[in-house]
Amino acid sequence: MSDPAVKFPTILVIDDDAEVRYSLGRVLSSKKYQVSEAASGEQGVAIVKKGPAPDLIFLDIRMSGMTGIEALQHIRSANPKQLVVLMTAFGTAQTAIEAMKYGAFDYIMKPFDPAKVLAIAENALKTHADMRAVSNYKPTINRDDYKEGIVGSSPVMQDVFKIIGQVTASDVTVMITGESGTGKELVARSIWKHSHRASKPFIAVNCAAIPDNLIESELFGHEKGSFTGATGQRLGKFELCDGGTIFLDEIGDMALATQTKILRVLQQGEIQRVGGTETIKVDVRIIAATNKDLEEMVKTKAFREDLYYRLNVVRIKMPALRERVDDVPQILDFCIQNLVKQKKARVNKVSPEALAVLTRYRWPGNVRELENVVYRSAVIAQGDTILLKDLPAEIRDATGVPPLSSPGGAGAPHFEKARTHSSESVALASARVEAESIASGAPALSVERALDFVHSQLSEGEEPIMARLEREMIVRVFAATEGNLLKAAERLGMTRATLRKRVDELGLKS
Repeated sequence: MSDPAVKFPTILVIDDDAEVRYSLGRVLSSKKYQVSEAASGEQGVAIVKKGPAPDLIFLDIRMSGMTGIEALQHIRSANPKQLVVLMTAFGTAQTAIEAMKYGAFDYIMKPFDPAKVLAIAENALKTHADMRAVSNYKPTINRDDYKEGIVGSSPVMQDVFKIIGQVTASDVTVMITGESGTGKELVARSIWKHSHRASKPFIAVNCAAIPDNLIESELFGHEKGSFTGATGQRLGKFELCDGGTIFLDEIGDMALATQTKILRVLQQGEIQRVGGTETIKVDVRIIAATNKDLEEMVKTKAFREDLYYRLNVVRIKMPALRERVDDVPQILDFCIQNLVKQKKARVNKVSPEALAVLTRYRWPGNVRELENVVYRSAVIAQGDTILLKDLPAEIRDATGVPPLSSPGGAGAPHFEKARTHSSESVALASARVEAESIASGAPALSVERALDFVHSQLSEGEEPIMARLEREMIVRVFAATEGNLLKAAERLGMTRATLRKRVDELGLKS
């Protein structure tokens, strides 16, 4: 007799073909799903609007009356989180594109393969459960507190904020160093916004993006006829920025000849247009940035030593994202809130599993890469939550060492300091994801950390710890291999006979 307290997932089948409803209902009922039916799009929409909403809907595209696509739009309008699988006998490109465009979770071809139906249903219901698990999510930051766009509360970022505050009151030249994507231009803009020059222009120049034969004209302007194509006088960035702040990004890529003229601006506050003879006074604060080792470039004569010392009066080093993993949840929130404000995505949550993976990834592209991943995942997500499956494969499957801990602490990353995105902590989610990756055969990212967590959670019991761990691992591997004894034995590193024997000894035969 079944336990009346156990609630099985509910599935609604919407199709005007009674035979399809019957056959699909039988397949789904074999897994004890509670199946209900609707004979038209209109009836199905009415059921959803009346509530309670089913956990999953199978919806036919071609029906008399309201079409499946129309019904899907009504259903998603009434309940944006509703997961819908569309059914069709015509697998055209148009069908697939429209299905995903209007928010379908997936679509399936007729005639049905029962195994395929059950696999899609299981995947969709897991997604439904994952989305419900983060229903109590609260943003970890107030977006208005980060108008500068520089997000983070880790010790290394607090040091950056302090230096920004100290240099805003003067016109001292600032050199910002750090890897690409760490936010060097954001720091430069923050210095400008809080300085007495905030009412004057801020101009950013990417020195690496301008050819050597054009950069002098870009920075200092040119006179008519000074070179082929110079059909008129042109003011350069320094003249246009008079009284303001100019940001010279990637200054390590600037040619030596141009470096000489930049040094003149710093020393004498004057420029000369290309092809001109007039000396022009300019009052411009210079902030420079680079991801290169300027000290090494000075040694090899690739960068002027005198210019280096002129620029490097105050240095701000932007930390790589892997050096401040505690800030990842805050940056995620900031990116998501930006997307919501710009109406570029309906996502407003991140699941604990996705957060754990994003926090342990090493981020070679730093914050810029994280922003791109969030945007891509938000577009792919089929509800209001970024789930683990929505992340790019290279992020989900990344191997390599776990991320470094933030300065000020030793050992593993300080997951416990991050605000949880559900009742489950980031530490627990991270350890659980890693343990499951071991069971599924995926490369382990931190076996030691996963085992440490498991050991800390095991209480004293009658069964020895090794037997309990072995039992759980065998169960998980069997689930991952869909009960295939040979595959499970290979993954566990034992013979089929040995595995069969252990299954019997541990009482797992059923």
